[in-house]
Amino acid sequence: MSPPAEALASPLARALYGQVASDASRPALTLHAPDGHLVLTQGQLWDQIEQLTRRFHRCGLQAGDRLAWLGLNHPMQLAALFACARLGAIFMPLNFRLAAAELQQVLDDATPAWLVHDAGHADVAVALRGPGRISQDELMASAQAQEVVCPTTDENTPVLLVYTSGTTGRPRGALHTQAALLANARASEWAHGFCANDVVLSTLPLFHVGGLCIQTLPALLAGVPVVVHPRFDPKAWLDEVATGQITLSLLVPATIRAIIEQLAWQAASLGRLRGIMTGSSTVPLHYLQAFHARGIPVGQVYGSTETGPVSVVLGLADAIEREGEAGWPHPGARIRLLDAEGHEVAPGETGEVCVQADNLMRGYWRPDGRAGDGLQDGWFHTGDLGRLAPDGCLCIVGRAKDMIISGGENIYPAEIENLLLSLSGVLECAVVGVPDERWGETPVAAIVAEPDSGLNAETVLAHLQARMARFKLPRRLVFVDALPKSALGKVQKARLLRELAGSAGDASGVA
Repeated sequence: MSPPAEALASPLARALYGQVASDASRPALTLHAPDGHLVLTQGQLWDQIEQLTRRFHRCGLQAGDRLAWLGLNHPMQLAALFACARLGAIFMPLNFRLAAAELQQVLDDATPAWLVHDAGHADVAVALRGPGRISQDELMASAQAQEVVCPTTDENTPVLLVYTSGTTGRPRGALHTQAALLANARASEWAHGFCANDVVLSTLPLFHVGGLCIQTLPALLAGVPVVVHPRFDPKAWLDEVATGQITLSLLVPATIRAIIEQLAWQAASLGRLRGIMTGSSTVPLHYLQAFHARGIPVGQVYGSTETGPVSVVLGLADAIEREGEAGWPHPGARIRLLDAEGHEVAPGETGEVCVQADNLMRGYWRPDGRAGDGLQDGWFHTGDLGRLAPDGCLCIVGRAKDMIISGGENIYPAEIENLLLSLSGVLECAVVGVPDERWGETPVAAIVAEPDSGLNAETVLAHLQARMARFKLPRRLVFVDALPKSALGKVQKARLLRELAGSAGDASGVA
């Protein structure tokens, strides 16, 4: 296939077209959904991109305009991203888990020209003010035959606007360029070592950079077939892996837990799976060990919405030996750890992780269209605390804002949380620092116990006392039915702290 001139106008689209030209018949995207299946070859995916480009152009979408997308995972969502890239527009996936009022807040900030929605989110879309609305089904119903002269875009053209979960304050949109997405794809290819026989299973939501940019988009740009599920379901994940086609997948701690809690987990066939990646600041060790015990390494990708997100990677080859660590920066990234005064800390000491890379966001979105702050001299300050091993391997110990200073000692909640989660009967937990007149702060643990586990405070304290220093022990244990979480499943520690600050708790800890 010889590339049409308009395919070369966008660096991102040009990169994908290279795969189309090499083998148009190779599978690109497969949708496995409860109501049916869809398979797109490389050539068919490009045809869909062409049709969406024409339709968006007919709708008046211009360079710099935002196109919002509200719906479950679908190949058309990915085609829409490339169509936006060709037109110089900005693709803006929306978190379908948000309430209408929260979505409205995002729309008011980004002011998109159009909102595309699937059938399942039609009622929510109708309730939202601002952009023009069009359904996913309508998009392809009347494809136009006329050619579109696409504007020439360079690598610095913005193409993706992704909003943070907004656990505190107003959500902020991270603006990424075509160059950043391509750099992130190179970083992902380095991280995974994609090969000709790979098939990626994508089940995390594509509205988040984790689901979109850690494996899915990089795999497409590398010519690796991707199987998409509309949303994560642990049984469907296991069934898909058992077919023997899947070699790679991405999970987060909550989805790992859902899989290993399946009754079929121990006997389930893991087919050709050569490894999974997980993306989170800290992952409970026993989640990793459940896969490692079955011979499946769990690598880690450390990063954030603002960093692309691929920043630091623990590859599959090192995953078992360096279990629980974050890994090393990708070749296009640098990291440094800073103390509270902004000075680099010595190896082995704890400092805030700062990232400089070619896949960082341009900045935070502002309603007037300018990229706002968020970077300091080209560095993104993550707010995470980490330590570097002598060989440069990074270990994340927690969030700076979550660190507890008790009697002058630094206590990292993630350390306590990992130990709690290793105790049978603990389903979920979170540790926060509650103000204390004597110590300044003291750690308090909120625990969600498994039903009928019989777990009690004495058992928990005995477990911790045998494994950690006395000053780190929680001064209170509070058993709760559920932890407050954001729409992305992150524990809202600020809200939890407010709830715990006035509670008496179910047990006293160590005085």
